[in-house]
Amino acid sequence: MKYYYTYILLCSDNSYYTGMTNNLKRRLDEHNQGEVRSCYTYKRRPLILKWHIKCTNPLEAIRIEKQIKGWSRKKKEALIKENWQGLIRFSKNYTQFGKPPSTSFG
Repeated sequence: MKYYYTYILLCSDNSYYTGMTNNLKRRLDEHNQGEVRSCYTYKRRPLILKWHIKCTNPLEAIRIEKQIKGWSRKKKEALIKENWQGLIRFSKNYTQFGKPPSTSFG
């Protein structure tokens, strides 16, 4: 059976990168070797695998990747830490938990 993986990497600048592949080890090696100069991760090496999920359907892995890419940093960290209550909490209000509050000048 063929597997597909959705993964989250921690970059050296402390940002997260989310991707999808059919070979997790090979793809992590490619990211860390800097195979593609135009890739988001190229200037952010070394990279550390923080989370992944294995799927049997490539469309499911792509769906999960796109879903996670839309999440706030706090929600991604809740997933990585398997903090299910935090995952629910940070799903409720992206502007409250995902972005720094804006300052109003009156």
